[in-house]
Parts: sequence; structure tokens; C-alpha cells
Amino acid sequence: MHIIKKYWLIMAGAAAGLAGGYMYWHEVGCVSGTCPITSSPLNSSLYGAFMGGLLFSMFQKQKE
Repeated sequence: MHIIKKYWLIMAGAAAGLAGGYMYWHEVGCVSGTCPITSSPLNSSLYGAFMGGLLFSMFQKQKE
């Protein structure tokens, strides 16, 4: 429970990125299938989750 309270912002960013990555694959995607990230929904969603977690982690305050 302590971990969830500590990293809730990163988890929220990962969830938002996961949804955004899937939506990007669904709407834009890759027609030829040669794109390494957007060729499959799994790759696109995982990449989005990683980037969302990184983006939201910038706004997390560090305790001294």
C-alpha cells in the first residue's frame, strides 16, 4: 500500500500512456507493418506506458 501511495503519479502516467499508445495504434498505426513501435498494439501500448510514466515522473516531488 505504501508503494502505491508513493508512486501513484507514475502509475497514472503509465495508465494514460497505455491508453494513448493503444489509441495511436488504432487511429494511425502502420499500414505496411514495418514500423517497429506502431506495427502491433502491444508494442505501441507498452511504449506509450513507458513514455507516460516518464513524463508524469517529472512532476513528482522528491522528499529530502
